[in-house]
Amino acid sequence: MPSAFVLGVDLDGTCADFYNGLRPIAAEWLGVPADSLTSEVSWDLPEWGVARAPGGYPKLHHFAVTQRDLFRVLQPMPGAPQALRQLSDLGVRIRIITHRLLIKNFHRVAVQQTVEWLDGHDIPYWDLCFLADKSAVGADLYVEDSPRNVAQLRAEGHPTIVFTSSTNRHLAAPRADTWDEVLRMVTARMGRRPARTRHAPLRPARRSTRSTRPRS
Repeated sequence: MPSAFVLGVDLDGTCADFYNGLRPIAAEWLGVPADSLTSEVSWDLPEWGVARAPGGYPKLHHFAVTQRDLFRVLQPMPGAPQALRQLSDLGVRIRIITHRLLIKNFHRVAVQQTVEWLDGHDIPYWDLCFLADKSAVGADLYVEDSPRNVAQLRAEGHPTIVFTSSTNRHLAAPRADTWDEVLRMVTARMGRRPARTRHAPLRPARRSTRSTRPRS
């Protein structure tokens, strides 16, 4: 069978509304009103003062996932499940690539919550990859919000769409502000691919996962 068009998709800040989901949990952990934490954040959340709290971001992250089920309760970005279902029906092989195993000793919880979230929102995927170096996982096109990951992917020659957030407005196009725009950009990219690589739509194996420990 001809090879599928592979779309490498980030989760937090791209498919899942990470910062809005984390904000009330961070407010509880910091002991401040939620409305005192701005929604206009930069990477590592200096605006919230997380680094000044005991344990910094790693402790907040551990609390959010293990005590407040962060990865299970996040809301999807508007239109993300619907766009990914449309792309899957077009034959796109959706490869979820996330660095959610960044803290040791709670990988099982993070993986379980991630799979339940994906399936609970009916988001189709063929591969589920947990690793920091996203360029190590092949894809024809990536959708990513992390400035560092975008820079690395592009430096290594991987076409990457920036999914817009307050953390990455300084990055160059191509970028998408909505999942409708992602859908249009991906289908346009597929149209420029050689015809011999296209194929009939494939159905994903919903619970088949691939887990890779992040680099230390």
